[in-house]
Amino acid sequence: MKIKKGDTVLVQAGKDKGKTGKVSKSLPKDGKIIIAGLNVHKKHAKPSRKNTQGGIVDVHAPFEVSNVSIICPRCSKTSRVKYKITGKNKLRICSRCKESLDS
Repeated sequence: MKIKKGDTVLVQAGKDKGKTGKVSKSLPKDGKIIIAGLNVHKKHAKPSRKNTQGGIVDVHAPFEVSNVSIICPRCSKTSRVKYKITGKNKLRICSRCKESLDS
C-alpha cells in the first residue's frame, strides 16, 4: 500500500471531502486507512468492564485508500506515489518534486 501511518492526506470523496488529516492506522489487507479526527461515527455501547457507564461513543470509521491522496511534505501539494529502488531499499517518491516521502 502506498500510504502509511503518519502520512498527511487529503480526502477526495465522502462527507469529509476537502479535509486533510494524518493517518493514524493503516489496514493494508482491507485497503483502508483511519485518519485521526475524520469520518467519526456514533455508536451505542452497552455497559462493560472497559466502559462501565455505557452510552454513545465516537468511533473512527476507515476510509478507502482510493478516496484519499497523499500530500508531499516538501512541496505541500497532492501527488501520486512513485517508487525508487536503491540497492535493497525501496523509497517512496513524490511524482511532482521527485523528493522522498519517507523520512
